[in-house]
Amino acid sequence: MCAGLLAVSAGLLGACAPTADAAADPRPLVLTTFTVLADMAQVVAGPDVRVESLTGVGTEIHGYEPTPDDLRRADGADLLLANGMGLEVWLEQLVAPLDLPTVVLTDGVEPLSIAGSAHANPHAWMSPATGRAYVAAIADALTPLVPERAADIAARAAAYDAELATLQTELVARLDALEPGRRLLVTCEGAFSYLARDAGLDEAFLWPVNAERQGTPQQVAAVIRRVREADVPAVFCESTVSPTAQLQVARETGARFGGTLYVDSLSEPDGPVPTYLDLLRHDVDVVVEGLTGAPGEEAA
Repeated sequence: MCAGLLAVSAGLLGACAPTADAAADPRPLVLTTFTVLADMAQVVAGPDVRVESLTGVGTEIHGYEPTPDDLRRADGADLLLANGMGLEVWLEQLVAPLDLPTVVLTDGVEPLSIAGSAHANPHAWMSPATGRAYVAAIADALTPLVPERAADIAARAAAYDAELATLQTELVARLDALEPGRRLLVTCEGAFSYLARDAGLDEAFLWPVNAERQGTPQQVAAVIRRVREADVPAVFCESTVSPTAQLQVARETGARFGGTLYVDSLSEPDGPVPTYLDLLRHDVDVVVEGLTGAPGEEAA
């Protein structure tokens, strides 16, 4: 892969020599496009495959721009796992110069449309039920890299699948218990459609997918109207974007800012959502606390 990479990225990249880590660790290297997928893949991979995320904690994944270092790392990888559904608009820019096998984990997922458009909502992992499809796809993708460990990968995937099935039942039951007048989930990004579908919640959001134009006056005014009409007790925003527009909604409607939700990124290991399962539990905890009228987490 080195020759093709240098032809495209001359002057940016150094020689494609193996890194010290690669020389010391003979296991296959699998890259993922963001930290949530990396955690899922590492659970399935166990000790048999090295898994790394291209993007770091707190990165806004939608508008990410690959760096020369990303190209270097990708050139030394055996596989790339991506979400798809238009989430990583930069993916072709990364893989085009490389002969890097890429698996799109949502290829077998039935997409939900973004409200008001024909585009798929890419945040399918936000439903534990749909997350189970990711786990199956990850297991299928990793097994050919270490066929001698196929049974171990299958066992870890089965255990993870069972955890997600149990979590799905638990989270949906908690959300389903919300009173009829407290079932509108108001967020910055429309990232909760799959979970809202599972739990029978309604949604309102400032923008459908994180992009350059966020929190326009028209978007804010529309959400303010919806919050007032529904008498929503709390509104929320995601960790990778500014909550400024949502704080304005809270001020003008009397709703509380109910807290920070995590979608496109895990936290640091000592943070609130170091794993995918923690992310799902945290978000439902914050939503239920906010919508049941308990004091919410106030943003700075």
